[in-house]
Amino acid sequence: MAKKVLVVDDYDDSRSMLVRFLEAIGYETVEAASGAEAVQKALSEKLNIIIMDLRLPETTGIDAARELKQHPTTAHVPIIAYSALPSRQFKERALQAGMVEFLVKPVSPEVIQEAMEKYILP
Repeated sequence: MAKKVLVVDDYDDSRSMLVRFLEAIGYETVEAASGAEAVQKALSEKLNIIIMDLRLPETTGIDAARELKQHPTTAHVPIIAYSALPSRQFKERALQAGMVEFLVKPVSPEVIQEAMEKYILP
């Protein structure tokens, strides 16, 4: 059974490119364009991992991660931050919110795959 990934990014092109790559290497994907939509989909889907942008409409990626980490249904799901905000402050905030990794865009497909495999259990 394919592992399921929630890809959260408000930029359609960026999200679509990541989704195409993940599906090409065998993952099943679910998409969200905002933090609020990410929370809703994460609570309704059985996910193995989440890749989340930080700057999102409605609810930031950091706030969405905090909410998901407090919910018993999603607390165990690893969340990888995927952002164009390379500052140390954003990285620290993301990790404090419960995210397990911080990837700075643009990221090579190999780095994304390696990060995901580190956190998804077989």
